[in-house]
Amino acid sequence: MIRRLLVANRGEIARRIFATCRSLGIETVAVHSDPDADAPYVAEADVAVRLPGAAPVETYLRVDLLVEAARRTGADAVHPGYGFLAEHAGFASAVGDAGLTWVGPPAKAIAAMGDKTEAKALLADAGVPMLPTYTAAGQVEAFPVLVKAAAGGGGRGMRIVRDPADLTRAIESARREAAAAFGDGTVFVEPYVERARHVEVQVVTDAHGTVLSLGERECSIQRRHQKIVEEAPSVAVTPHLRAELESAAVAAARAVGYLGVGTVEFLLTPAGDFHFLEMNTRLQVEHAVTECVTGTDLVRLQLLVAEGGALPTTAPPVTAHAIEVRLCAEDPAADWLPATGTLHRFAVPGVTAEFGTDPRRDSGLRLDSGVRDGSVVGVHYDSMVAKLIAWAPTRDEAARALAGALRRAELHGVTTNRDLLVRVLRSAEFRAGEIDTGFLDRHPEVFAPLLPPDRVGLAGLAAALAGAAERRAAAPVLGTLPSGWRNVPTMPQTIGYAGPTGPTEVDYRLDRSGTLVTWAALPIGARRSDPSGQPEPSGRPDVVLLAAEPSRTVLAVDGVRHAFAVRRVGAVSFVDGPDGSVELTELPRYAEPVPELAEGSLLAPMPGTVSRTLVTAGQRVAAGEPLLVLEAMKLEHPVVAPVAGVVTELPVAAGSQVETGAMLAVVTPEQPTTPGPE
Repeated sequence: MIRRLLVANRGEIARRIFATCRSLGIETVAVHSDPDADAPYVAEADVAVRLPGAAPVETYLRVDLLVEAARRTGADAVHPGYGFLAEHAGFASAVGDAGLTWVGPPAKAIAAMGDKTEAKALLADAGVPMLPTYTAAGQVEAFPVLVKAAAGGGGRGMRIVRDPADLTRAIESARREAAAAFGDGTVFVEPYVERARHVEVQVVTDAHGTVLSLGERECSIQRRHQKIVEEAPSVAVTPHLRAELESAAVAAARAVGYLGVGTVEFLLTPAGDFHFLEMNTRLQVEHAVTECVTGTDLVRLQLLVAEGGALPTTAPPVTAHAIEVRLCAEDPAADWLPATGTLHRFAVPGVTAEFGTDPRRDSGLRLDSGVRDGSVVGVHYDSMVAKLIAWAPTRDEAARALAGALRRAELHGVTTNRDLLVRVLRSAEFRAGEIDTGFLDRHPEVFAPLLPPDRVGLAGLAAALAGAAERRAAAPVLGTLPSGWRNVPTMPQTIGYAGPTGPTEVDYRLDRSGTLVTWAALPIGARRSDPSGQPEPSGRPDVVLLAAEPSRTVLAVDGVRHAFAVRRVGAVSFVDGPDGSVELTELPRYAEPVPELAEGSLLAPMPGTVSRTLVTAGQRVAAGEPLLVLEAMKLEHPVVAPVAGVVTELPVAAGSQVETGAMLAVVTPEQPTTPGPE
């Protein structure tokens, strides 16, 4: 029996495993890097061990430090979580060599599935359907193709190639990214199937010969080859197809001598046939949807198998539909690059369970998160903030509940993909089950923010009125005067905000009774027709102020009541309203002068590390030519020349740590040559 378990992972992964351990009476050990010292999972563990440093390679991926931490704390078992170490055969061997119980499959099975090319060859012999595999560019005969890393997962080291001329460069780029992420730069190429679905089967095996299939999950909604929406069961899988998928998954598990919880992933073609993708020898991020539809605790089954216990002889039935979204820190204004910052507020309404599912409920909302109010989302680790899962008797009910909870969530301080997720869940195509791995490419409309641009000004008015109410409440004198009241009643109160639609000036005027007389929101610098200072109407809605408090503004907009929650942190107002949410930064009345950037300046779009510089100062470059590579949150972001010209400044080098807005390079455009006289 396991008495004390060390979890070799962080964030919501560690919290998820700790939750099951508490229910079973198992003591827990956390390991943490310096940035994670105050993380919620560390506080929840019985004991914790510091891993000095910040980068994963010097902390969470150090096998020697993790085994030593288990020894120092008296742990008798190690759970690798469901990150990279869960697929590290050397880690499994090291844990066993130390006399500890390994909560996972045997090292031999991990090694067999760890190299995707070898895994495909092995399972093809077991009769599992396969796509052809190419290990060199010269073997490829038809396009498009997909370049894939032989190790790891999470979409890293993957490139779609449609033009043969791009294949060699794509392979080189994928190798670099795979080497940085997994320590192994091996890649391979296989045909890319258009309009395919990504379907995976959950399997569990024990040492007594039992292999259970717990049904399939669909993970087709992906961006940059990373899953963002998952569900169980799949609307595309018929009972006959399900039987075939489960049979192939069970055959794969038996072929490698699997033990524990694993996932066999397949590509489902539009024609209805399927091909093996890979086998993940670990618990998946999306395992929660399987738990919600079967009422099964998969972590409990992992621990049961690790202790030598026997699984039930039959799998539990699927009795609901569950949908999961991955809420990630990403900036839509910066091409969806990972975002960093402090979560001043993180609250999701209607949550009925955290890190588990009550099988007595036929519907509910589950939250698996590694953050809380005040958590810092940094540059060193994955961008996922939380998983939110809804389950219900029908798919439509689950999608509606999940979209509603997401829309009402208060997510302040870090930009996220929340609006994208809500729009996907509410789209007609998703609700009809018409999805595949190219869904987002075909539906650019889902990338639009929930808050329409013409409503940002109204949110600015709500923020301005709440801010004025806050200042009135804190005023030591004349606190009973209406907010914004002036001796010269024709002059409006004016506040500038920086927001998603650019700098905006919000004007409003209240009379002596506190009634809103007039208001407008215009781009800063826009002309006004009335020289007395009255703002132009410009088609603004009719607004009546019903209430203004420091944290809440209620407005009647064209006769419809709208309540806005307003939270201020310094100069920033986070406004959550019925149409959507927005972050507005109050602009100073008298801005400090800023130095003018040289033409061709390239600034860091996010904090990170310069992993490579590809040019030198003085070098001539073509438009679009890569200059350097910025690495952040385990992903590579190439920085390219915006125009043809000369690299006149290159203030960074490989290994440089940069913050958002830091100067990376200056490319001075080539001057057009003036033709001389003939």
